[in-house]
Amino acid sequence: MAVDEALLESVYNGEGLPILRLYAWQPACLSLGHAQPFSEVNTEVVEAQGWDIVRRPTGGRAILHVDELTYAVIAPQAEPRVKGGVLESYLRLSEGLLEALRILGLQPQANETSAQQNPKQPNPVCFEVPSNYEITVNGKKLIGSAQARRRDGLLQHGALPLHGDLTRIISALKFADQAAQTKAKQRLLAHATTVERELGTAPSWEQASQAFQKAFMAVLNLNLLPDEMTDQETRRAEELMREKYTHPCWMERI
Repeated sequence: MAVDEALLESVYNGEGLPILRLYAWQPACLSLGHAQPFSEVNTEVVEAQGWDIVRRPTGGRAILHVDELTYAVIAPQAEPRVKGGVLESYLRLSEGLLEALRILGLQPQANETSAQQNPKQPNPVCFEVPSNYEITVNGKKLIGSAQARRRDGLLQHGALPLHGDLTRIISALKFADQAAQTKAKQRLLAHATTVERELGTAPSWEQASQAFQKAFMAVLNLNLLPDEMTDQETRRAEELMREKYTHPCWMERI
């Protein structure tokens, strides 16, 4: 998260080109949305599992980052492919996401129906309910995405679960009792999926990464070039990690 924010700063300061960043997590990490209460986390279970915890600069609900490909799009807001409001820019970028899934052999859709959440049944899990224009396959959410805008820059995060047990996240969050936890697992499996569950086989991370690169280049007319962080960006990421992303004032502020 510190790297993504450092790159965002570099882009909106005019010091770097727009970025498609593809990565995985080691160890597994529970990430909270920007405004999600830290009190929803079962810290004992997370620590016992050896998972990390981080708060994202982007919105949404909790995600357990494991067995997945995570993407970040980082660009100045003047970039034509992300210009306009949140929905407008997301719809353009979603064309790349949809094509990446088609390359992997799936038949995705951009979900256009927002599921209204019952306020008496808070939902801390990001993948449990598809929201407007998120990517679904066979009616189940497959890619969840969220945006943050800072000054003249845009950061969009998203996660593609490749394989594994989606319900692992439930143990990392607090519920009223065992019955509520069981129901949450059932709802999650009813509304979310992985690539492996849909195809019967899981692509490697490298295969998924290649699909994303090919799709973004073809659909969004991009010429992607491999690049490394500058020394200045690396120093800024280290500073952000030390002073923000590992600090209780950020992690536990809500």
